[in-house]
Amino acid sequence: MVITTNKVATASDLNIIEKYIKNVNKVNISKVISSRLPQSKSYLKILSILYYIKDTNLPITLDIVKRVLQTTYIFNDIILAFHPHIIQVFPKSDIAVIWVDK
Repeated sequence: MVITTNKVATASDLNIIEKYIKNVNKVNISKVISSRLPQSKSYLKILSILYYIKDTNLPITLDIVKRVLQTTYIFNDIILAFHPHIIQVFPKSDIAVIWVDK
């Protein structure tokens, strides 16, 4: 279940919403995992990444990009809403652009 608001929610707002949801008769309480503030609707763009895996002619894959994002500290609290896209800058280029948008 997703609840959207037209204002920035505070921790006390989340507590009120969570208590309300848990008290609704049709909601299975065991399926209410947690509440959290909405994420940014911005996009991520990474430039100048090597398109080919080192010492091969194989292009990088989404699995490689996701693994790097998960292990890099600057992405610790970031949750991607969509899969990253990888494109080669030019047909004969060895540089890629990676982006995630909404």
